[in-house]
Formats: sequence, structure tokens, C-alpha cells
Amino acid sequence: MRPPPPPSDERPLVLLAQPLFPDFAAALASRFRFALAADADAADAAEGRVLLVGLKPVTDEHLAGLPALELVAGISVGVDHVDLAACRRRGLSVTNAGAAFAVDSADYAVGLLIAVLRQVAAADAYVRGGRWPADGDYPLTTKVSGKRVGIVGLGNIGSRVARRLAAFGCAVSYHSRSPKPSSPYTFVPTLLDLAVGSDVLVLSCALTDETKHMANREVMEALGKDGVLINVGRGGLVDEPELVSCLRDGALGGAGLDVYANEPAVPPELFGMDNVVLSDHRAVITPESMRGVLEVITANLDAFFSGRPLVSPVQL
Repeated sequence: MRPPPPPSDERPLVLLAQPLFPDFAAALASRFRFALAADADAADAAEGRVLLVGLKPVTDEHLAGLPALELVAGISVGVDHVDLAACRRRGLSVTNAGAAFAVDSADYAVGLLIAVLRQVAAADAYVRGGRWPADGDYPLTTKVSGKRVGIVGLGNIGSRVARRLAAFGCAVSYHSRSPKPSSPYTFVPTLLDLAVGSDVLVLSCALTDETKHMANREVMEALGKDGVLINVGRGGLVDEPELVSCLRDGALGGAGLDVYANEPAVPPELFGMDNVVLSDHRAVITPESMRGVLEVITANLDAFFSGRPLVSPVQL
């Protein structure tokens, strides 16, 4: 007698644009089946209705090879690496990480601002290098409280940055595609005017064709020789060669950068500048935020496969 056939696996299939974090894979394995889209056989490619994406580019060519695809589910807030026009044309839904990273990103933006204005990293190096007893006190730096802060993008992250800095007594204003009627902060219609009226400019908006290199030389010069630029959005929001030039020439006072145009490459000219604080795209990542992302991913996948509204849809 032949043995009975193995039971069919009823877990829904989720295709992956890149390998899943081991912790995520372990947490989701009991509910979903996974296959790398690049290695998927004909059956998986024909069955896959969901593509889970990290930060690698997802092009129209990738989407074209998945005829059953209905949802592109992102694990990041930004989806500038996904061809959204192709998704729209193909009638696909797109989700992102929602507000899962917002708290940590806002905390980090404020931390960068403090670190730049008070030159924390440079003062640390000064002490560690034995210069305090040899050369005396580190030069005075400027205070944080009371600064005029302009925020670009008053979404999940920007609104939290605003609340934190308001507690410092900072005067907060913002620029976005349209005014936020419920916001207590001052809306400024143009980025240039926002820079003119700010001591600190915080970039926390999405990278699109319209926002690429929005922080150009004119904006940085408007911010001024004592002004500070903080970027926790995407590297492409800033014209990096002009940033280097403005910092080197003294047209801009300082910068705190967590993101760059061609990661992991960082303009080497920035390494020797004491008025610049650099980090490696760390703002969003803590154990707590990663648990939050996992919850959002799970909720979106559960909603999709059960026919319920998606938890964090992206407007296409």
C-alpha cells in the first residue's frame, strides 16, 4: 500500500524581494510560507499575491514577473526604492511600516540636533585625546532651548520632533505639501522661507521626484552661517556636494546626518568637520521599533489575506 500523500501546506505564500531578517522569519513562519522572488519557480511566481520588500530597488521589471501580484508590502517608512508609478499602473496596493519607526526617529533627530549644537562628539574626542588638561576647556557652544526650528514634513516623525522640541521652548514651524489644520505649529508655504526663519532645519519627509535635492545651496545659505541642517529622512533630500561646500565655506553652521545619497558611501570631506555629526542610518532601528515593524507587517499580511482593509496603505 502506498503511503498517503503529505498534507498540503495551507499557509499563504509571501514572496520576498530580499532575504527576511532571521527574527522576522522565525516569528512569521507558522503563519506564512516564504520564497525569494528571484529564485521562485514557475508555480510560486504564479501563486504569489504579496511581495515583501526591504530597501533594495523594486522595478517594473520585477513586478512584471509576478502575474498574480496584488500587494507590495514594505518594511520601511520610505518607499522611494519602489516603482510606485508601476504599482499604480498595475493596480497594486502598497503598504509601509506606518508609525512603527516614528518615535525612535524623532528621538534620534532631537539627539542629532543637540549633538551638533553642543558639539558633543567633538568635545568627547577633545577629552579622550587628553587635550583638556593640556589646552584648557573646550570652546563654548550654543544652546538648544529657544531655537527656531523648521521641520520639513509634519507626518508621523515630524510631528513627534515638533512636540519634543516645543518642550525645549523652541519656536516650531513647518513646511509640507499642505497645511495641517489640527497642527498648533506655523505653516510656511515654501522651503526657502522656512529656512530664512529658522536656526535649525529638520528633514523628515519622503524622497520623491519633487523633494530630491530640496535642501540645495540656496536653502542652506538661507539657513545661514549659524544654521544647522538635520536629516533623518532620505539622503537624496540633500544636495551633498553643495552641503560639503556650504559647510567648508562657512555658509552653513553645522549638520547632523543619519542618511546619505549613496549609502554606505559618505562624502569623505565631512569626516574632519567638528560641526558635523554622522551616523549610519541608525535613527529608526531599536529592538522596540523592530518589534513594532513586525507587528505592522503581520497586521498588513493578515488583513490582506482575510480581505480586510490594510493597516498602513501608501497613497499612490
